[in-house]
Amino acid sequence: MAKRRRGAPKNASKKSPRASASSKTLRVLIVEARYYAHIADNLLKGATAALDEAGAAYDVITVPGALEIPTAIAIGTDAGNYDGAVALGCVIQGQTFHFDIVAMQSARALIDLSVARQLPVGNGILTVDNEAQALDRAKPDQRNKGGEAAKAALALIRLKRDVA
Repeated sequence: MAKRRRGAPKNASKKSPRASASSKTLRVLIVEARYYAHIADNLLKGATAALDEAGAAYDVITVPGALEIPTAIAIGTDAGNYDGAVALGCVIQGQTFHFDIVAMQSARALIDLSVARQLPVGNGILTVDNEAQALDRAKPDQRNKGGEAAKAALALIRLKRDVA
């Protein structure tokens, strides 16, 4: 498992319009599965753009596939002081039952992790029938599911801060 560290974005001084003036810089852990590297690149581009826009700092951990994402989030958040996490990956339907196992169990594990730890998690793991659907959903200039996952995590982080 390779880990790429990212510091605070260049525009970290810009606050999200919804962030309070007293809030500290948000720290988000992104875990990306690189099984389909060209799809992961697009998901990551969308997620980091959304986090940059919000002025959040982030680190990126890379894992081989979608099933490793929940474990990597657990390990990463135990080791670091993160406000939330973003899961990015892609599972494409094949001819076997493996798709169903990976799609369902990665989603289940993310929900279990999020609820048990009260950890805001944005789920950007695509579950699609083919590569064309994946690219349509992953590309930032199209459906931008990476950006949506990051925005979901940010919304949950804000909710957690507002309620606390």
